Amino acid sequence: MAVHAVTVEADGGSRGNPGPAGYGAVVRDAETGEVLAERSEAIGTATNNVAEYRGMIAGLEAAAELGAAEVEVRMDSKLVVEQMCGRWQIKHPGLRPLAAQAAGLVGRFAGVRFSWVPRERNRHADALANAAMDAAAGLAPARPTVASPRIVEPPREVAGPDSAAREVAARAATGRATGTDPATTPASWEPRPTETATRLILVRHGETERTVQKRYSGRDDVPLTDRGRVQARATAARVAALAPSVAAVVSSPLSRCTATAETIAAAVGNPAVRPDDDLIECDFGDWEGRTFAEVREGWAGELDAWLASTRVAPPQGESFATVAERTDRAIERLRTAYPGETVVVVSHVSPIKLVLRDALAAGDAFLHRLYLDTAGVSVLDLYPDGGVAVRSVNDTAHLADL
Repeated sequence: MAVHAVTVEADGGSRGNPGPAGYGAVVRDAETGEVLAERSEAIGTATNNVAEYRGMIAGLEAAAELGAAEVEVRMDSKLVVEQMCGRWQIKHPGLRPLAAQAAGLVGRFAGVRFSWVPRERNRHADALANAAMDAAAGLAPARPTVASPRIVEPPREVAGPDSAAREVAARAATGRATGTDPATTPASWEPRPTETATRLILVRHGETERTVQKRYSGRDDVPLTDRGRVQARATAARVAALAPSVAAVVSSPLSRCTATAETIAAAVGNPAVRPDDDLIECDFGDWEGRTFAEVREGWAGELDAWLASTRVAPPQGESFATVAERTDRAIERLRTAYPGETVVVVSHVSPIKLVLRDALAAGDAFLHRLYLDTAGVSVLDLYPDGGVAVRSVNDTAHLADL
C-alpha cells in the first residue's frame, strides 16, 4: 500500500576514508514515525562522501518502491545536504555521477526536501552504516540490533526548495556550480595567496604537574607550573614573531590554557582572550589523573577498545569522535568569522591532534603517532573554498634554551 509522505534517514562512512565502507538508510512514515523499510550494504573500499551518497540513493530508491509522493531526506552530512540543495559545488569527479543519480530519483517524486540533523538524531541509519562498515572490513554481519523510535522530531532545515535539488544533475554532469564545497576541494600544487586564508596558530598550553607525571589530564583545572609559565612567555614571543597582527585569541576555558593565552595576548597587542568551551580537553572520565600504566592495570579491556576506536569513550568519559565534532564547530566558526586574518587558538593535546588529523586528511592512527609538546606551536591556513595548508606542526624551537 502506497504512503503519501515519508522521511528518509541516511548515513554512510568508511574506516580510513578511503577504507572499508558501507551505508544505512531508514524510511519512515512521516506522520507516525513507523519504520517502513531499511537498507544497508557493505560497498567495499570507498570514501565517507561516496558512502553517504550511496545511503541517500538507497533511501530514495526505497521510498520510490513504497510509492511515496513527498519525501524529506534527513542526514547528518552537511556536505551531501548542501550539495543536493545546490549551495556547494560538486568538484570531486567521483561524486558527480552519484549526485546525478540522486537528482534523477528526486524527479520521480512530487516533492523532496533535504534537511541536516545532528548525528545523535540519525542513530538508526548510523547504526546500519556502522554494521555495514564492519561487514566490509570482515568484522561482523551487516545487520545490527537497532531500537526504532516511532516519533521523530522535526529537524533544523538547511535545504532550499526541491527545485534546487533537481538542478543538481546538470551541474554534476558539467562541474558547474555557484557555491563553495570545503570537503571536496581538488588537490593542487598551485600556490595560494595567503592573504585570503584564515591562519590558525594552534598552541598547546604550557607544562602542568600532570604533564610532567604523564597523567591523563582532561577536565580537572590543573594550573601551569613555574616552568609552564616560562614556556608561555617564550611561546608568546614566538607567536608575535609569526604574526605581527592577530585578530583574536581564543582558548579552552581551563586555566592552563587561559593563562597561556593571556601571556600570548599581551605580546600581540592585547586582544581580549575569548574562551570557547568547544576547545576544552577530552573528558577522560574514570581515568582522570591516572597514568597509562594505572589505567592498563585497572581497565585493560576498556583501554584496548578505546585505543582501537575513536568512537569509544573512557568509562564515564568522552570519545574522541565527540571531541572532534565540537572542535570542528569551533574551527568552522573561526574560518567564518575571521576571513583573511590570523587567530591564535590555545587548547589541549587531544583537540589540536584532531584538528591536525583532519587538516592533513589522515586516519585515526595519526592520533597515536603524533607527539605534541607542551607550548608547541602548529600553523595552518584555511581557505574560503575549503582548501587547507598545514605550514608547521609542533614547532618547539622557541623552547630549546629553557
